Amino acid sequence: MNNEATIQNLSNFDNKTLLIVEDDNPFRERLARSMEKKGFQVLQAESVKKGIEVAKINKPGFAVVDLRLADGNGLNVVKEIQKLNISSRIIMLTGYGNIPTAIAAIKEGAIDYLAKPADAEDVENALLADPTKKASPPENPMSADRVKWEHIHRVFELCNRNVSETARRLKMHRRTLQRILSKRSPR
Repeated sequence: MNNEATIQNLSNFDNKTLLIVEDDNPFRERLARSMEKKGFQVLQAESVKKGIEVAKINKPGFAVVDLRLADGNGLNVVKEIQKLNISSRIIMLTGYGNIPTAIAAIKEGAIDYLAKPADAEDVENALLADPTKKASPPENPMSADRVKWEHIHRVFELCNRNVSETARRLKMHRRTLQRILSKRSPR
């Protein structure tokens, strides 16, 4: 599918303010510089509290919000931005991609959900995507092995890093789980 047909031009939007709420400082800085080069007026925040404060002052037209922040859940920032500016286009960004959190993000007002690492092109394409057109398939999707690995690690984190509890919930042998957890993530 032609990517240009599904992307709107930034000049079509009156409010070009982009709020990036991300606690990974180097990633946030890189993304902010890249998005400024693309024409966005970038604001940054590293926490839920700071993100909500910046959103209340500036009412951004666009936002990129990390799901897991040091002081809480990024969905709270998404809710607040939607209250302040109903037309704001929000992207949820996370290293722990799964269906329930994607659904929660969309219900709160996000227009898309991207798994880390996402580059500036992915973010721009998601923010400017034409909602009336079908999205093009990803250029570089996660492999099935990577999706499995991400799911196992997410359940492990939700079980407070308890191997026995995680193994029970995933219905797998504890030693098998320990071997998977000891390996590096697949590409």
